Amino acid sequence: MKKILTLFFVFFAFESIAIEKKTTFDFDIFKEAQMTGKTVVVNSWNKFCGTCAQQTKIINEAKKEFPNVIFLSYEQKHKDIANFLKIDYWATIAVYKNNKKIMQEIGITTKQDIYSLINQGV
Repeated sequence: MKKILTLFFVFFAFESIAIEKKTTFDFDIFKEAQMTGKTVVVNSWNKFCGTCAQQTKIINEAKKEFPNVIFLSYEQKHKDIANFLKIDYWATIAVYKNNKKIMQEIGITTKQDIYSLINQGV
């Protein structure tokens, strides 16, 4: 049983780090987009989070399908960004438009749910 749990952990740990994730959040880009009425999707993640990896895969697809939306992401260890956005948890996706947070969800991992969230701001 111990071996199975170890293999399970290793599998999901590698899955979560196999997806390229990097902090792309920029305060100036975010503020300018909000002032010009553009929709911004922000994804908060952690490098060892399997849910975050699933979200990143879907958000990378969404970037192609929502060309007028600005996608920004940051690792939750960046407390200055987290405090600015008032996002306390990893695996959080938030949608902003016109200086307002339109929607925020934690832990959603299906394409349908994530696209529905994005569409709230489009």
